[in-house]
Amino acid sequence: MARILRINMNDLSITEEKPRGKYAGLGGRALTSAVVAAEVPATCHPLSAENKLVFAPGVLSGTTAACSGRLSIGAKSPLTGTIKESNAGGMAAQAMARLGITALVVEGVPADGKQRVLKLTPGGAKLLPATGLKRRMNYALCDKLRQKHGDKISILCIGPAGEMKLLGASVAVTDPEGRPTRHAGRGGLGAVMGSKGLKAIVLDTAGTERPTSAKPRALKKAAAAFAKLLKKHPVTGEGLPTYGTNVLANIINSVGAYPTRNFLQGQFEGTEKISGETQRDTIIKRGGKPKHACHPGCTITCSRIYHDKKGKYLTKGPEYETVWAHGANCGIDNLDAIAEMDRLDDEIGLDTIEMGAAIGVAMEAGVIKFGDAKGAIRLLKEVGKGTPLGRIIGCGAKVVGETFGVARVPVVKGQAMPAYDPRAAKGIGVTYATSTMGADHTAGYSITANVLGVGGNVDALKAKGQVELSRNLQIATAALDSTGLCLFVAFCVLDEPKALQAICDMLAAHTGKKFTTNEFAALGKKVLRTERAFNKRAGFTKLDDRLPDFFKTEALPPHDAVFDVPDKELDKVFNF
Repeated sequence: MARILRINMNDLSITEEKPRGKYAGLGGRALTSAVVAAEVPATCHPLSAENKLVFAPGVLSGTTAACSGRLSIGAKSPLTGTIKESNAGGMAAQAMARLGITALVVEGVPADGKQRVLKLTPGGAKLLPATGLKRRMNYALCDKLRQKHGDKISILCIGPAGEMKLLGASVAVTDPEGRPTRHAGRGGLGAVMGSKGLKAIVLDTAGTERPTSAKPRALKKAAAAFAKLLKKHPVTGEGLPTYGTNVLANIINSVGAYPTRNFLQGQFEGTEKISGETQRDTIIKRGGKPKHACHPGCTITCSRIYHDKKGKYLTKGPEYETVWAHGANCGIDNLDAIAEMDRLDDEIGLDTIEMGAAIGVAMEAGVIKFGDAKGAIRLLKEVGKGTPLGRIIGCGAKVVGETFGVARVPVVKGQAMPAYDPRAAKGIGVTYATSTMGADHTAGYSITANVLGVGGNVDALKAKGQVELSRNLQIATAALDSTGLCLFVAFCVLDEPKALQAICDMLAAHTGKKFTTNEFAALGKKVLRTERAFNKRAGFTKLDDRLPDFFKTEALPPHDAVFDVPDKELDKVFNF
């Protein structure tokens, strides 16, 4: 039975209710944003008792739909001050769906100041003391929880960064091997979890089955058609499975949109050393895994397992964004050093994009030099220790820039920009500027048409067509984030209309309600309107939908491009 669980950390009560009214039929981002918008005062402090942390699997999570293991986590972000949905793979979404949990809403703050662990089983929910878990790094924490609760549990947890309420703190999600390698990284939601006194959530699905579908045969048929289309597409069936997300490094570098040394250049001379091709060769040579599914039913398998020089497990991936953030953005071309930083981020519980950007700004400030891999690793260790400098770095690029007097800080609404320079890929610049959640490539991934030729072609260096491109992608993404499907299926959807129809068919078969492609678009628009309305109540205006000025005035080599999409055009993105 679908249910919303409410966990009150103040009085330690646990209640449940059916998802009625405006919450009925929703999942993923649509549900997290609906709850936050309806129940969280827009002007509240994000770390106060008034904020709420919402976990919601997508509508298709737990079903036989391929790549349907995404989990949405929502709250008011302490990093941006906006509404936030952060998305992660791993085992938790499917586990929550098996337990019949449509949403988990964590409310209040602990009256006694103590940490706790929430355990969810088919028999119910319990809050347990987090004895001996304070300041535990994520890997050791997960080992400890498995020793107590069994090997087959799934875990959501925070590391020391979340406990310290650092603005770059993530929420970790365990993968099929029980490792905390999948993270809801963006927006500092790990700090919100820390403010609630919640160190971890343990999910035990023993004895459960998949969620019941209204029309199981129709779902099976639609799911099979969808999986077949994913396998046939060159990106989801070949590029990502072969090289992982870091397949993009050489591609983005070649078009001059690979941000280098805190967005000073658009190409990095050391890209080949940290590319997806080199990464794959290194993984195979050392006995790692070049293909890996972060949850059951993933057909894209873009995750991978990275071993150190001695052939021992070190970390996952690392992913494209992580390799760029700690690599080119910091002038570092050492893949092993980047992998070590990725492991530290996962251990401490940090957003890899935010940390790479923060270190890049610190390098520009002269705290350490560009290219200093050992220095970058040392800074991350400072974060884990909670030193004054570490806390500054752990709060992200904006705070580092303010602390050290740096003018060139690549953030929007307080959140660091990912691995695409908006001057050389202008569609992504529109998305960075106007996203409801700060600079975020996943909100409307215009690299598809700007660079990859997926879903059409829009000249990356010209302003024309970028607003329409970003608008359509933001609408589609908001809907897709509500299904529980991985965002990467969008590559196939954009090129193959049958793939979107298959998604709608799966949604209809699972819920038993008609769901058309028009309703898919309407859902995306509804989510964006809800999020924009919250931000308006929080005090955000069109003036917040802008890139930092230096992107408009500093020409980016090698194209000597600036971001020149007019402000009046940016203000039209949400004209729907």
